Amino acid sequence: MTPISPPGASASAPPAGLHGSLGTGAIIFMVVAAAAPLTVIGGSAPIAMLIGDGAGFPSMFVVAAVVLLLFSVGLSAMSRHVPKAGAFFTYIGYGLGRPAGLGAAYLALLTYTTVQVAVYGFLGAALRRSVMDIHGPDIPWYVYALAVIAIVGTLGYRHIEFSSKVLGPLLIAEVGIVLLLGVVIVARGGAAGLSAQPFTPHLALSGSPGLGLMMALAGFIGFEATAIFRDEARDPARTIPRATYGAVISIGLFYTFGTWALVMAWGPDRILDEAGKDPGGLIVRTASEYLGSVGAVAVNVLLLTSLFACVLSFHNVVARYQHSMGTTNVLPAGLARVHARHASPHLSSLVQTATAATLVVVFALCRLDPELEVFTWFSGVASLGVAVLMALTCAAVIVYFARTRADTRIWHTRIAPALGLVGLALTAWLIAVNFPTLIGGSTTLAAVLLLITAAFPLAGIAQAYALRRANRIVYDGIVDAIAA
Repeated sequence: MTPISPPGASASAPPAGLHGSLGTGAIIFMVVAAAAPLTVIGGSAPIAMLIGDGAGFPSMFVVAAVVLLLFSVGLSAMSRHVPKAGAFFTYIGYGLGRPAGLGAAYLALLTYTTVQVAVYGFLGAALRRSVMDIHGPDIPWYVYALAVIAIVGTLGYRHIEFSSKVLGPLLIAEVGIVLLLGVVIVARGGAAGLSAQPFTPHLALSGSPGLGLMMALAGFIGFEATAIFRDEARDPARTIPRATYGAVISIGLFYTFGTWALVMAWGPDRILDEAGKDPGGLIVRTASEYLGSVGAVAVNVLLLTSLFACVLSFHNVVARYQHSMGTTNVLPAGLARVHARHASPHLSSLVQTATAATLVVVFALCRLDPELEVFTWFSGVASLGVAVLMALTCAAVIVYFARTRADTRIWHTRIAPALGLVGLALTAWLIAVNFPTLIGGSTTLAAVLLLITAAFPLAGIAQAYALRRANRIVYDGIVDAIAA
């Protein structure tokens, strides 16, 4: 049961820390919602088919799920021995030292903030289009985005269980409509009969499978944040590993089935032509074909709620990253304060709300296109950042257990993390090489964004070394007084 503060307690009085009773299911809801499953099936998948391996794209989700399960083995083993809620920040610090850990923390903040702002841009444009479709007023996308930021900020200020109760029904609805669509497609036999062609080497390796794998892995962003909610979990030692495996498996199965059904709906020979007509509208056209006009409307509405669930979940993740960094005084200590009644990192949540709103205003003043520029550019930054973070986490797991011998299971502490490291390092390389494609072909802009991505972890590393010289107490507390 969640402890209740005494009556009259100040909202800014810091209790012992974050606490709660989230179970495995609630945490899975939070991280699967961050992955925005309907957005991936309806938005990212058609684009991935066009620039990646076409009708073979569903097979890339299988490959991605296997790589991320290997990553999860080490992450789960680490979570049992590192009783901290910093996830990447803490685990990389424990394994590779404080400077690397602080560098990872800054990269994580950049990664999750950029993906959140990217989705705000997409959601603002989608809301504008939806309102205009019903003959409503033409209001700029950023007005809708700022309104959603205000709603998300209000929910993020409250207890995490309140957010999970909001996310739960939305996630069930969007998953349900995709499963219903898939079942109807299967029942009708698709456009040219059902087959396993998308999983054959001929199609899976056609076109640009590297780009397909990159897009598939990007669809999983957010699942690894299970460890962020450690302090609010009912039984962290059991809940966090279960939630991590459950998130990867459920997301992988859902994406694989959803994209396979999408290919079957039009046929392997037609899917590229259909996706090329209007990638963003493919899922709605498919729903109209198989579920009728009511189904098409439902898919469009749930696509909007999927995007909302995504930004709410990432807001909570970023707020907790800032909270973890605040507790170690590498960011202002005020971010570590916990609301006496809501048991939430309320000041960190307010900072994240202000950050998102400021970025949206800047993008609006720069007249950036919310979909082709805001969404595309910053999704690319987030994809690269999370691949690098997960690769570093795999390396940290190997080094940590080799040094401490706290867990001697070879598969969990060496083999699986090593295989995950290879797969994720390859993915990071593919993203970097294809970065100009992700952001529209500008090599200059690609170089600028890559430099910004590199600058954040370098700033963290520099701060760590500066603290080691100027404030040894804060430096020693970066990852709870471990050996650097």
